[in-house]
Amino acid sequence: MEQSLPQELVRQVGGSFRVTALLQKRVRELVRGQKPLFETRERNFIKIASEELKRGLIELVPDEEQQTPPSPLG
Repeated sequence: MEQSLPQELVRQVGGSFRVTALLQKRVRELVRGQKPLFETRERNFIKIASEELKRGLIELVPDEEQQTPPSPLG
């Protein structure tokens, strides 16, 4: 049976929470002025981010400030 686009994106990224986090982060970047990673006339940032994810152009990378620093105790 063929999967729907949301199901395929969840499988590709590794979970619905990760998809949501990735799309939210990318939409925020687009709102702040970053250009889409492919040629498009689309103005809807959510659709742009979804298409970038579908094409494999974006991936979720942990923010540096969200990573826990190494323990001084080693």
